Amino acid sequence: MDFKGFDHPGRPAAGGTRSVKVMIAGGFGTGKTTMVRSVSDIKPLTTEETLTQASADVDHLIGVADKTQTTVSLDFGKISLNESLMLYLFGTPGQERFWFLWNGLFKGALGAIVLVDTRRLASSFRAIEEMERLDVPFVIALNVFPDSVNHPIDEIRDALDLSPHTPIVACDARDRASSRDVLVALIHHLKERSDVALETR
Repeated sequence: MDFKGFDHPGRPAAGGTRSVKVMIAGGFGTGKTTMVRSVSDIKPLTTEETLTQASADVDHLIGVADKTQTTVSLDFGKISLNESLMLYLFGTPGQERFWFLWNGLFKGALGAIVLVDTRRLASSFRAIEEMERLDVPFVIALNVFPDSVNHPIDEIRDALDLSPHTPIVACDARDRASSRDVLVALIHHLKERSDVALETR
């Protein structure tokens, strides 16, 4: 598939490598840092800090009781999908007390992955609302945990109140190939949106 030019629909593709900013978002403990670590071609930059008793009243650990660290600013990595496309990955903090950073982090982003833990669907509601508010195209990545329930995709779509055009894919954020497949799904989604925009001109 030719990805050249999709990020600027009205501009002819030039030679060389395209750089694209992609956000990896989601609720607290859905696997954002794990995905950046697993898929990045470089050692990722992370801003994880240890969870302490002092944060117990604001960082709700229901469903993620074993979590010991949390992102307080951002995670950063990059991956080359082919010789013409480089993705710069920015993982967002999951706790709502750090979401004031999102407006700045999303500046210039072409699209996003929203990681969802099907055991805790409600933890991703706010992230999806933010994608829609910021008008950022996104795909949903269902991060499969060992005790996740395998819900039908249509039920997930209804529960998250998603548009029929929003892609939903399953993944294992710990696995590089699986995480890369999610990024490819996002690029395909962005390309399709670009093609539609061109057709309506």
